[in-house]
Amino acid sequence: MADRKHGHAPPPTESTLRGLDWYGEDLTGQTHTRVAFIEVDLTEAVGQNVTFTECTFRGVKFNASVHTDAAFINCTFTQCGFFDAGFTGCKLVGSMFDGCAYDLMTVTGGDWSFVGLPGADLRRTKFAGVRMREADLTGARLDGGSFRRVDLSGAWLAKSSMIGSDLRGSDLTALDPLTVQLAGAIIDVDQACVVAARLGLDVRAE
Repeated sequence: MADRKHGHAPPPTESTLRGLDWYGEDLTGQTHTRVAFIEVDLTEAVGQNVTFTECTFRGVKFNASVHTDAAFINCTFTQCGFFDAGFTGCKLVGSMFDGCAYDLMTVTGGDWSFVGLPGADLRRTKFAGVRMREADLTGARLDGGSFRRVDLSGAWLAKSSMIGSDLRGSDLTALDPLTVQLAGAIIDVDQACVVAARLGLDVRAE
């Protein structure tokens, strides 16, 4: 399992739900705390204002599920599938992802600060208007993905690859262009100035 930032251990769980078939279930309003969800099928499930606190998800299928204003606080996701999953206005502060699949996942708005996604393959995902302050994206692959208006201030980006990514409007002040692959990435003028300054260039209007 990938380590959490600063070596913090995942929170312990106090109960287990294993092998449940929640395909297409409406989870709206449910609350779960320190529950281990093992190989649960949440394919096409929907949920608004659902709260998961310090829960563990292992081998869970989130494929084509839709989450709105939901909270996954300090949770752990291991070998889960997020194919075509959608998160709108969700809060995933402090959650950790390891060995998961994210093809076509869409994240719109919400707070993903302090999230751990080291080594994640995010090439076919879309993030828009998301707060990802101090997120761990060390070694992550964002090639060709869309990360528009994402707050990446303080994020860990070393050894990540953003080749061909659309990064317009995102905060790139934590980006070190000497440790991140950026060929073909799409950025705006203000971001170009930030990257140039990080390279030690003296940017002037005239």
